[in-house]
Amino acid sequence: MLGSTHGTLTTTSRPARVVACGRRPGPMVHGTASPAGDDLDVSGRPLRSDVPDLDRFFRPETVAVIGASETEGRPNTRITQQLIAWAKRVGARVHPVHPTRATVFGLPCHASARDVPGRIDVAVVLVGDPVPVVEELAHCDVAFAVVFASGFAETGSEGAAAQARLAAALQGTGTRLLGPNTNLNAFEPVRDDLNGPAIALITQSGHQGRPVFSLQELGIRLSHWAPTGNEADLECADFISYFATRPEVGAIATYVEGLKDGRAFLLAADRAARHHVPVVAVKVGRTEVGARTAATHTGKLTGADDVVDAAMRQFGVIRVNGLDELQDTSALLARARPPRAEGIAVYSISGGTGAHFADLATAAGLELPVLPAAKQAELHQWIPDYLSTANPIDNGGHPVGDWRGRKIIDAVLADPSVGILVCPITGPFPPLSDKLAQDLVDAAEKTDKLVCVVWGSPVGTEDAYRSTLLGSSRVATFRTFANCVTAIRAYLGHHRFTAGYRSPFDEAPRALSPSARKAQALLRPGEQLSEHAAKQLLRAYGIRVPREHLVTSAAAAVRAAAQIGYPVVMKASGPHLAHKSELGLVKIGLTSASQVRDAYRELTDIARYEGLPLDGILVCQRVGRGVEMAVGITHDPLFGPTVTVGLGGVLVEVLDDTSVRVPPFGEDHARAMLGELRGRALLDGVRGAPPADVDALVETVLRVQRMALELGDDLVEVDLNPLVVLERGQGAVALDALAFCR
Repeated sequence: MLGSTHGTLTTTSRPARVVACGRRPGPMVHGTASPAGDDLDVSGRPLRSDVPDLDRFFRPETVAVIGASETEGRPNTRITQQLIAWAKRVGARVHPVHPTRATVFGLPCHASARDVPGRIDVAVVLVGDPVPVVEELAHCDVAFAVVFASGFAETGSEGAAAQARLAAALQGTGTRLLGPNTNLNAFEPVRDDLNGPAIALITQSGHQGRPVFSLQELGIRLSHWAPTGNEADLECADFISYFATRPEVGAIATYVEGLKDGRAFLLAADRAARHHVPVVAVKVGRTEVGARTAATHTGKLTGADDVVDAAMRQFGVIRVNGLDELQDTSALLARARPPRAEGIAVYSISGGTGAHFADLATAAGLELPVLPAAKQAELHQWIPDYLSTANPIDNGGHPVGDWRGRKIIDAVLADPSVGILVCPITGPFPPLSDKLAQDLVDAAEKTDKLVCVVWGSPVGTEDAYRSTLLGSSRVATFRTFANCVTAIRAYLGHHRFTAGYRSPFDEAPRALSPSARKAQALLRPGEQLSEHAAKQLLRAYGIRVPREHLVTSAAAAVRAAAQIGYPVVMKASGPHLAHKSELGLVKIGLTSASQVRDAYRELTDIARYEGLPLDGILVCQRVGRGVEMAVGITHDPLFGPTVTVGLGGVLVEVLDDTSVRVPPFGEDHARAMLGELRGRALLDGVRGAPPADVDALVETVLRVQRMALELGDDLVEVDLNPLVVLERGQGAVALDALAFCR
């Protein structure tokens, strides 16, 4: 973790403004203006995230505590005391609300929220049944309502209905709701004696934020904590959008069990990427057990994990596995300056330590450049000749105890190929480790490059660790090799991502293309299209299919084959045929009229026997050999239409070698999808096969994406399999296609 002087934004008291009780004027939806037409895509979805005015939540002028208590032993009493203390820190006036009390802790008490004079910035609801209270708040001038009570969507359908009532009560009023099933985390004291960029924390489970909150005790500044609970209204995405615009926020750390709205989350991540603010997330739901548990905790839909994972990568969200990784990675990203170079130098007093760290770093894809011969010779002025200075750099131990130690560190940092210096110290060995720690801190103060230290001692009470390393604002200190590697990879990846970031939403189509209008006429709501109809859909989007004719007689089949040219392929075409080969409804390599006539009779006989309705028989061009791929559209419950590419034919089912993206995305992501496939080498040509036409494949993926953007709400699934990618320069051809309409 990075240590020392990082603190929170201090607030001062401000005079309260008096506003008459009543609804806010103006057409508002959930407290934000509706997006303008230019900020909507072809399906009417927003292309920008709204940023709620959360300043009034975190820095209110007036706070109403509904259900306030001073009775000893009652939970509401402790909560009331904490809210009064928080309000004092942020300069807000507290109005206790209770129907039978005249005062609470010496403050005048009001019978209802309607009796509170003027505007209420934050109304905290402490009653067992909050629904009637929230419905009452809808008629007052309240900016934010906070509901702690549980028993809502996390409990099942009845609770979900009650939660819907909460949200509906405030719809269109301008009042925003935090919760239900939230907690006091937003009102906990944060240190205001720390300086520098801070971590803003968002959690759907309050307890899971404790490790990041505790970083303050190690000198890491925390600016905000947003516990979103069940997210009946305000959600994780709202807070990401807000924190991304705050000048004091250096990184956003979030614990996510599920997403309320996948699109809103991506728009918020897009806003953070535009502002170069890293978002680090622990996302639950990698397994069925985790997904089921999340649903019973906050009532969240966790989503298909491969889609969530791909969507996060696509928009620069850094997904980590554990809370320890969340705190270490967030701390590094919040504090560290942009890298001067991506090369990592590993400096240690032991060859074994250096080799161990180098192994982990290299396996993670990090670069350990070999230092130039001149630099190695320079280092050998202070390091014995028999020790390696190539990188990792092994000093043998003794040089760290005298003037040579600092010379070595400065020389390594001076190399232009080195952007990060990592010094793993596996255990304390005073006085050498004390001197080494101090040299590293002193060198870090003089350089604009990142200095990382791994302090491996499990004790953590050593002065070199507690005072020297954690006392430095310029050294990133970790406790494990793995967390150091994870954080550095995220740090380099984030700066690489944001340096060239172009928002895909900027290039999203705003109007339907002529292709979409032509394709819409082909759709059949609630039905599966026949192969012939599905291929017409592809043709409308300029996706290449074989030359083919749909025929309804043997004679017409013969004429079609002559037109196309032998050999031909014949297939049954009907609205309920998903796996034609297994039913014997595909005939290939037909070379004569007699074979075509026989094939027509056999295909129609099988279909009649199986009770399968046909719209005809397809007589198709036989396409040459190539790499069989699959490209498709599926509808994800969180993110809507998604595009998948993978190895085709039976391999897509056997190997499950696929990559997925959420539209909109550009050519760079289409090419990156191919790079993520284990079978990517097939496209480059193996065992003497020529390279495939990757450009044509990428173009097909982008055309399928356009279809997903324009018709995604009307399509459940589209499947191009196999899509044969021919030799470079010859294109790609969809031999078969399925389409299911909504």
